[in-house]
Amino acid sequence: MLKSMFSWAKFVVVPLLGCQIIRFLGRTVRMRVEGVQSVDRLLAQGQRMIIAFWHAQQLMMPLAYRGAEAHVLISRHGDGELIRRIIARFGLQAVRGSSTRGGVEALRELIRLGRSGVDLVITPDGPKGPRQVAKMGVVQLAKATGLPIVPLAFGCSKKNSSRVGIASSCRIRSRGASFSGENRFMCRARRRRLNWRTSGSNSRTPSTG
Repeated sequence: MLKSMFSWAKFVVVPLLGCQIIRFLGRTVRMRVEGVQSVDRLLAQGQRMIIAFWHAQQLMMPLAYRGAEAHVLISRHGDGELIRRIIARFGLQAVRGSSTRGGVEALRELIRLGRSGVDLVITPDGPKGPRQVAKMGVVQLAKATGLPIVPLAFGCSKKNSSRVGIASSCRIRSRGASFSGENRFMCRARRRRLNWRTSGSNSRTPSTG
């Protein structure tokens, strides 16, 4: 009984709370979009893309997606299932697999989906790192699908403010698109180029959240 209740809470309650927390954080800022012109041009042409961001910066990414349909590469471990259920509440779909489990099948599915006309979303450094070092999988995926890679990054840090209380400074950056906000959380966006150094691994599977 206790085990079934814990499982229910983990896979039903936690994803619901996670979704609400992300939406709440999104409502605490006044969004400002910058540098999105190149991405809008791709969308207007019907061009799909591979959206890539660092694994440690994934929390607010469901609010940044601007396209019609996206499939996110997510690992098959327990935390991956929680992430799958959370992003499903934002209309995002999942492809399950990683370099250590189900990677070949996941890569094949991503290639099939990319060629069929949907956006793909991956974390090129993956949960095991090295941190902010992209593996070759994302480049190989781009070659196989012909889709452009659109890097996106998010950061948040405390910032002094003349207002009463505590304020934060947030930065969400991309080569093609970014969004930011300003309220109690004062945010700004800047462009940034991902570090495409390889980690020394020859894995042909994109990293996964």
